[in-house]
Amino acid sequence: MRPMIAALLLPLAACTAGDKPETASAPDISLETMKDVTRTLASDDFEGRAPGSAGEEKTLAYLVEQFQAAGLQPGNDGSWFQDVPLVEINAKNVSPLTFTGGSEDLSLEYGPDMVVSTYRVTPRIDIENSDVVFVGYGINAPERGWNDYEGVDVTGKTVIILVNDPDWETQGLDGTFNGRAMTYYGRWTYKYEEAARQGAAAAIIVHQTEPAAYGWNVVQSSWSGPQQVADAENGHMDQSKADGWIQLEYAKKLFAGAGLNFDELAQAAKQPGFEAVPLEGVQASVSFDNEIRKHSSKNVIGILPGSERPDEYVLYTAHWDHLGHCEAAPDGDDICNGAVDNATGVASLVALAQANKEAGPAARSQVFLAVTAEESGLLGSAYYGDNPVFPLSQTVGGVNIDALVPMGPSRNVTVVGKGKSELDSYLEEALAAQGRVASAEPTPEKGYYYRSDHFSFAKHGVPMIYFEGGEDLVEGGEEAGAAAAQDYTDNRYHGPKDEYSEDWDWSGIMENEALYYRVGRALAETDAWPNWVEGDEFRAIRDESRAEAE
Repeated sequence: MRPMIAALLLPLAACTAGDKPETASAPDISLETMKDVTRTLASDDFEGRAPGSAGEEKTLAYLVEQFQAAGLQPGNDGSWFQDVPLVEINAKNVSPLTFTGGSEDLSLEYGPDMVVSTYRVTPRIDIENSDVVFVGYGINAPERGWNDYEGVDVTGKTVIILVNDPDWETQGLDGTFNGRAMTYYGRWTYKYEEAARQGAAAAIIVHQTEPAAYGWNVVQSSWSGPQQVADAENGHMDQSKADGWIQLEYAKKLFAGAGLNFDELAQAAKQPGFEAVPLEGVQASVSFDNEIRKHSSKNVIGILPGSERPDEYVLYTAHWDHLGHCEAAPDGDDICNGAVDNATGVASLVALAQANKEAGPAARSQVFLAVTAEESGLLGSAYYGDNPVFPLSQTVGGVNIDALVPMGPSRNVTVVGKGKSELDSYLEEALAAQGRVASAEPTPEKGYYYRSDHFSFAKHGVPMIYFEGGEDLVEGGEEAGAAAAQDYTDNRYHGPKDEYSEDWDWSGIMENEALYYRVGRALAETDAWPNWVEGDEFRAIRDESRAEAE
């Protein structure tokens, strides 16, 4: 994925033409369906739903069964599936990542100290005695007057990079990189992409829990074992040989060994005009074998055809995949079941399909899209965005559903990317019917806008709204909500303990299911074409797309 930098074009009246109806009343959405689908997909029988595994085969068969029972029709020219060509790369025999030439040689073990992998489809990776350079946040953003690579040649070298944006610690949302709110430049995906464009042999991110938004346990579980990459004609040989992370304590030792102070340089990297700093005399080495398997994973697509404008489409999206077998918990459990993330979202697709089928055809067609390989970098939704089954110029917008944490009712919902598109007004009307409000993200520095499948459609100009239960709980307020969210992140997110429990409190989730229905149904009944707000990074793409469709 590349950062979306687009020149603004004049807005087109056609993009917002039409009258937006009041949001539809929500029918009863089946709690039993939500429980049954979540319980089933999160069971050990599905082995964590890794793409290309036996768990995928079971998941696909089950989803087709559930989509059929909900009244959907196959969405891809008579097929339920869209093939997504992937390559599974499993690093084996990983050597320690060593840094030599400083006052103290370092040898970092794979797993507890560092993780490393590659996008390159090649059986062997060898990096030997690669010079090391600290490139701050690893950002090259000419439109923001920032280039951490200016004046330095990192070809064949190992770059050390900070996670997030230079201004992530500020409290407001104003600044070169939107202040506290992460931009795409802060995501690890961008940092590896830019390092590759600069010719780096290896790109290593320093893990820090707060700016990364998760602990080392998440890095270790997510980056260990088979990794999925999109299949490409060049085998991704234009990427760096190795990408990875190291623990903060080793970064500090690495810098100290080169006569540098990590904390001082990390602060300097936040300032405009920062210049990359070579770690004089220090060289990095790492090697590993790759087990490579090409395969085709699948997006699952169902549709409820529209009664008046069937060639206009409203999307509901959720990813069906998770991590499969992962780093074992102390009790030996090595299945990352992904109950919250994202069996709950897929269950929502099924329950919402049922509800919409029972309500009768909407004016526009409604598409229910369960995508693969989200956990590998939004690969399934990105493939759909590049190879749409339904024209994106005729795709009105939609709702993305990801990781519904079971909590009690809340006074608000959290909108990821609040204020970016006119879809906010649809949600606000639905919330008014419940006496609730929309809130911006309490932790915008975590960059959730770039971490779920709505982003793959936004890059192509399609407005998607992504919201989840808010933290202002009816019982316990914001303190209780924040504690519950943090508990999930610390103890279950991307780990073996994200499991289904019969003791879950579904009341908050079901309250939000009514919102998903109302927003999606309103989009499907209107003849309006909601757009991004003036000045948004995706507005020009949408305007151009709709102009071509007119």
